[in-house]
Amino acid sequence: MSEANFEFDLIVIGAGYGGFDAAKHAAEHGLSVAIIESREMGGTCVNRGCVPSKALLAASGKVRELADAEHLSSFGIHAAPVRFERRKIAEHANQLVKNIRNNLTKALERSGVKILRGYGRIEGTQKVGLRESNGVDRLISAKDIVIATGSDPFVPPGIETDGRTVFTSDEAINLEWLPRWIAIIGSGYIGLEFADVYTALGCEVTMIEALERVMPTFDTDIAKIAGRNLIQGRDIDARAGVLASKVSPGCPVKIELSDVKNRELLEELEVDAVLVATGRVPTSAGLNLESVGVKTNRGYIPIDDSMRVLVDGKPLKNLWAVGDVTGKLMLAHTAAAQGTVAVDNILGKNREIDYRSIPAATFTHPEISSVGMAESEAKEFAEKNNFELGIVRSYFKANSKALAELESDGLMKLLFRKDNGEVLGAHIYGLHAADLIQEVANAVARRQKVNELAIEVHTHPTLSEVIEVAYKQAVAQLKQS
Repeated sequence: MSEANFEFDLIVIGAGYGGFDAAKHAAEHGLSVAIIESREMGGTCVNRGCVPSKALLAASGKVRELADAEHLSSFGIHAAPVRFERRKIAEHANQLVKNIRNNLTKALERSGVKILRGYGRIEGTQKVGLRESNGVDRLISAKDIVIATGSDPFVPPGIETDGRTVFTSDEAINLEWLPRWIAIIGSGYIGLEFADVYTALGCEVTMIEALERVMPTFDTDIAKIAGRNLIQGRDIDARAGVLASKVSPGCPVKIELSDVKNRELLEELEVDAVLVATGRVPTSAGLNLESVGVKTNRGYIPIDDSMRVLVDGKPLKNLWAVGDVTGKLMLAHTAAAQGTVAVDNILGKNREIDYRSIPAATFTHPEISSVGMAESEAKEFAEKNNFELGIVRSYFKANSKALAELESDGLMKLLFRKDNGEVLGAHIYGLHAADLIQEVANAVARRQKVNELAIEVHTHPTLSEVIEVAYKQAVAQLKQS
């Protein structure tokens, strides 16, 4: 027994990225750790999210590149008609999932983490109930408990799924077939990434967005330039301000489109398939949180910035939560960071997380990325703190590397304080935007100022010079103000 009256120092419920990082970090620091998982090791990201979807995007991106005869001819290259095998593309994604899942499992085992298979739930203070795969129930005690149960796709009322003709991203990553015409409900990062895959592989796409504009969660300037290339420039019919009020699986799939405001029927569509990409909801039902007095908010577990679970706004001893189930930033790397922060606090290090410095990326071709504040948020922050907001735009069309690649349609938007030059956020659309954003994320994390960043030397010719130009433009604004 690890400590008097406890079987483990730490029990982690859920083996996604948040749970994995928490368990591994704790074990590497000498704690006795058990991790409980009812499905596949690695959670959503490894099995049904980031990993397989990026494999599909990588393969379909190659197809798109080779099929773009006009783009290739500008280099003096003339390729033969492109052929691809859907099954082998799907196998590439599946094999990647298996490899990463195995590596993750072995990493936990090497760290000394005990892997328990089954469903875990809270059974009072410092106690976890485990229903094993064979149906046997066990009660396990631990000094601390971390909840990392993740999230599941959200399916709105009126939409019936069958996993074949109407499905979520969980099924889409299997790429079991290529519908001639597919409707994608939702234009967030999941909808955009799968639209990228399907159009590259020859499918016709209708994108349905209930909010007033397509890509509603993206910066307006970025959405404008990205939409022009990723939506209008492809075989995509995008409709905003309409609700898919009823979706019936079958052959064909029937969709009823209604007015968002008055719910009046506007149109009926018949398509080959529907992908429901309307966001995700926390996996917290069945955790028996009421046994320790925890009330969720729409299923999300309330936490503070130390990852402590809150009861009536006050932290509960020895209970922590990380990842999508907390509803903070539903990204795999956020979950991983939260897991590490939780364990550091368990170890007495007194750490908090800085959500502002965590970047996000959409892996379309080209990519979209962001970090820090949105423009509307930055304006409110500026007004509240009595300073003028600075905004500069740096364009890829002035970048030598982007011009060499014939991929110069891109934009970086930088937000900063005009009183002291501190970087508040950035939004990028363009070639390798997902990699470029990290430099700005590091600056946000350190609360750095543009006048010190502008003198840092960037390699020429590289895309990173887009950021250098933005910093220098920001300094010029500081001098004028």
